[in-house]
Amino acid sequence: MSAAAGMRFAHVVVEGPIGVGKTTLARSLAAHWGARLVLEQPAENPYLARFYEHMGTPQGRGRGNPLALQTQLSFLFQRVEQMKELGQGGMFDHGVVSDFLFAKDAIFAMLTLGDEDLALYRQIYKRHSAQAPQPDLVIWLQAEPDVLMARIRRRGIEMERHITEDYLGSLCRGYVRYFANHRGAPVLAINTEVFHPSENPADFQRLLERIDRFEGPFELFDPPDPPGRGADGQIGDTVAGGLIEL
Repeated sequence: MSAAAGMRFAHVVVEGPIGVGKTTLARSLAAHWGARLVLEQPAENPYLARFYEHMGTPQGRGRGNPLALQTQLSFLFQRVEQMKELGQGGMFDHGVVSDFLFAKDAIFAMLTLGDEDLALYRQIYKRHSAQAPQPDLVIWLQAEPDVLMARIRRRGIEMERHITEDYLGSLCRGYVRYFANHRGAPVLAINTEVFHPSENPADFQRLLERIDRFEGPFELFDPPDPPGRGADGQIGDTVAGGLIEL
C-alpha cells in the first residue's frame, strides 16, 4: 500500500465506543494527511432510531431488542459495500482513514442479538469478513461510560437520547474483550478522558508525534492531566471503560 506524504500508515482506522470521538478524529487525521475518508453512515440505517427507542423499554434491553437483527444486518451490508470500494485498485494511493473496523459490527451483535439471531448473523458475517482489507494501524479511543454518556448528551443527537450508561458499559467491555484477542493490525490505545486530539490542537499534534513513534504491536497512550485542565470524568480502576493495557 502507498500513502499520502507524511502518512506513515496507509490505512488507519479510528475505533471505540459510541461518543468517544472517533468520527471527529478520523476527519481531522484525514484532513491533515490529505487521505481518503471513509465513515460509517448511521443515519442511513433505517432501523437504528427504533433500535435505540426500544432500548428504553424492558423488552429492548440487553439481548431482547426486537430491532437488533435488522439493525446489525443493515450496518453489516453497509460495511460490505464500503469494503468493496476499498478493494478497488488505487484506493490507497493517497492513504485511507476510517472510523470503523469491519469487525466492529460483530462486537455490537454479541451484545444485542439472541442466540438464534446471533447464529444467523455469524453465518452472514463469515461470508464477507475475509474480503475486508486489514488496516495498518488501529487507534482505539477509550473513555469511561459516564464520560461517554456526558459527551453523547452534549452533542444532542435525537435518536441517541435513549442510550443508557449500562449499554455503554457493556459496549466498552465488548471492545476490551475484542482487543484482548485481537491478532490483526497493530493497535494504539488512547485514554481520551483528559486528552482531546479532536478538539485541542496541541493534543492533536501530540497524537501525530505518538503515531510517528509507534512500534507496536499494542501500545497504550495515557497522557497525564496537564495542570489547570479539567477532565470529563475520572479514570476508574476497573475495565468498565476499557482503560487498561492488554
